Amino acid sequence: MNTQYFRGYDWSPDFVAVMFADNLAFCLKIRVNWQKNSPIKNNGTHNIKAFYIVHFWFRLVVKMVHYSLPIGMRYSTLEERKEFYREEFDLKKVADWLRNWKGKVKFAVIMGRHTGIFLEKYTSDASTTIIIDEYTNLKDVKKQIIEFLPEAVYYDRNVYDADGKKVGQELAFDLDPENITCPIHGTLADKMKRQQGMSFCELELEMVKQEAVALYEYLSKNFSEVRVVYSGRGFHLHVLDPKTYYLRGEERLDFARQVKGAGFHIDEWVTSGEMRLIRLPYSLNGLVSRIALPLGKDELGSFDPVHDKRCLPKFLGKVTF
Repeated sequence: MNTQYFRGYDWSPDFVAVMFADNLAFCLKIRVNWQKNSPIKNNGTHNIKAFYIVHFWFRLVVKMVHYSLPIGMRYSTLEERKEFYREEFDLKKVADWLRNWKGKVKFAVIMGRHTGIFLEKYTSDASTTIIIDEYTNLKDVKKQIIEFLPEAVYYDRNVYDADGKKVGQELAFDLDPENITCPIHGTLADKMKRQQGMSFCELELEMVKQEAVALYEYLSKNFSEVRVVYSGRGFHLHVLDPKTYYLRGEERLDFARQVKGAGFHIDEWVTSGEMRLIRLPYSLNGLVSRIALPLGKDELGSFDPVHDKRCLPKFLGKVTF
């Protein structure tokens, strides 16, 4: 396995969480070579050789923050993450989602940036985005995920050629509840003052779902293949028209601004291509204990993200809320 470590800015946890949305990596890039001594192969014995490529003056801080979430949503424990990825993580469905991908997919994990829950041996890298770019098949990717027991799993939207050069990117739109002004909890700025930037309520979740319905209709006027994924907190809309993979950066930014100008609360950084990672469908969102679930066009409007059994991992058991 060959991974890349990226460290994020040491600003407030809410700022990092909201502005960089789990996957923008800056400051310190470390190349880690596990080909000879993989912790998967040798029961956890590490022999990590780090090459410090870029280093800024920011220092990494891992801080536990208790976010307010809808009733029934909560952080997943390490044992629950292990149970999910061993018993429920559906590789066939993941493969189907990626079936038309050109080239090799890169994956990524974050162990405990927002929940503060991570394996002790990874304390120094709990907020690090780890890129998994060397694997033999999806079963191997699953083994590596289980090694880290992350709070979040992503895939890289960039398309690379055989030499590793970026040649395109999947177009995506990210709608999150913190970007909605809640009549009860206020604006994102209000929440950040309370160190609750990642918090949300059922009302905000319903409001952002209605935006996802409207955005789907909006995008369908311009594109032929739009897919929606419930991310556990909000909604991701993926545009899979072949021509969109080769849009230039300025074209992506212009389109993002056009969509925002139409009144949608998207994360502009995602659509413009500044953030290349997006949550992997069928993975576990450990912040809220929900499975990232692709949804059909006709079921989005009636979808209940809090109670729908398809996005509830088995470890929650028979719960009522």
